[in-house]
Amino acid sequence: MLVKNQPSLSLTFAGGTGSVTGANFLLDVTGFKMLVDCGLEQGSEAAEKFNHDPFPYNPTDVRVLLVTHAHADHIGRIPKLVKDGFRGAIYSTPATRDLTEVMFADALHLLTEEAAARRQPALYGENDVRQALSLWHTIEYGTPADIGGGITVVPKDAGHILGSAMYELHIGGAMLADAGVFSPATKKFVFADAKKYGETVVTFTGDLGNSPALFLRDTESVAGSDYLIMESVYGDRNHESKEDRRAKLAAAIIDTAAHKRTLIIPAFSLERTQDILFEINELDRAGKIPKVPVHIDSPLAEKVTDIYARYTSDFNERAKKMAAADSGSLFTVAKLTHAENTKQSKGLDQMPNPKIILAGSGMSVGGRILRHERHFLPDSNTTILLVGYQSVGTLGRQLQDGAKEVTIQGEKIKVRAEIKTILGYSSHKDSDHLIEFVDGAKATLKKVFVTMGEPKSELFLAQRLRDYLGVNAVVPQKGDTVQLL
Repeated sequence: MLVKNQPSLSLTFAGGTGSVTGANFLLDVTGFKMLVDCGLEQGSEAAEKFNHDPFPYNPTDVRVLLVTHAHADHIGRIPKLVKDGFRGAIYSTPATRDLTEVMFADALHLLTEEAAARRQPALYGENDVRQALSLWHTIEYGTPADIGGGITVVPKDAGHILGSAMYELHIGGAMLADAGVFSPATKKFVFADAKKYGETVVTFTGDLGNSPALFLRDTESVAGSDYLIMESVYGDRNHESKEDRRAKLAAAIIDTAAHKRTLIIPAFSLERTQDILFEINELDRAGKIPKVPVHIDSPLAEKVTDIYARYTSDFNERAKKMAAADSGSLFTVAKLTHAENTKQSKGLDQMPNPKIILAGSGMSVGGRILRHERHFLPDSNTTILLVGYQSVGTLGRQLQDGAKEVTIQGEKIKVRAEIKTILGYSSHKDSDHLIEFVDGAKATLKKVFVTMGEPKSELFLAQRLRDYLGVNAVVPQKGDTVQLL
């Protein structure tokens, strides 16, 4: 087999550095320009400016966009990219494509309302969303795809949310189907020695799952990578154990029932709501919690849950068996209701206790959760249970840090409710497991770029990777361009 001439290869960090949000990475392979993710920055006024600013590259020059998963900080500026001239091909897994469609529709509604209130142009419009979806192509996990420019991409399961993928980019070599051995068992090609074909393998992790997850598969290995661009949300700390998080959730529900309290759970509509419903379902079936009414106040979460129910083939083996044996849904619990409209949402505040309300957003930066927090934060008979990462500058972070007074929609609100946090439900790997993940690939790694975390998390993780594994780990800055070949 002939070896192609070695290409030039540069990587620009257009977003996703020094911040958990705003993932946006530009690869230039001998003039063939491609992106990995195009997300919103979230949590500050500076983030709002970043989202509206022109891209630091010409969108019309970009040929391909790879989407790791459907969270807003990875997909939120794709319609703007299209609005600004991008007409290339967009690739993701099938589940990510379906989730993105409902996420775009929800975001468009919110952005239009916010722009009207501020008397400013919206970030993008309905035509931009429609155009973006028309450019979309899907690729399955483990299936090599030729995306042009001498690049073959292989999606691997990140285990973060449904459809989440890491992308192995095989550049400058000859990674074709006839170079490997097809395994009927896994329906994948196994490549014995990619290096002998003169390839460079660049892997983007997107967000890495907190494996083993409740119902998703474990994060796959990326052994054989030369360069790794990885997340570091929890690069400087670890989660509590799976047993501890379940015990804490059960204790919160038991306390809510025993003292007739309100339990408010700010939860992302995508993944976290499904995780909590799955866990409550299991606790209920095991007889470990009382049957407390659960109210889902998120039409988006309902749509997302329907998509999850269609993709049980992407679940782990245990969850697949449960789904096959259960005529109902894995995400249905006793006494479950959905607030379909604003009137029903407002009515939840007056429903008798005990009750549990799950509403978005998970960091309390918008959505229906704000109305509930404005109503219930002054109530000492309320618990606010934070079950996900709270970005710097968000209302959720203020509550987590112990604020006694917050401002919600221009109104100062006293905080008398009890604020609790369970870190173990994060869908991100913690520090020890991030190191373990890199350890599995260190044999071939030339450099690791630590991104998508707060600065202290990025720096801490990079230092641990250097000290513990001896890998060349660096923390790039926004706007940096590095030459890989």
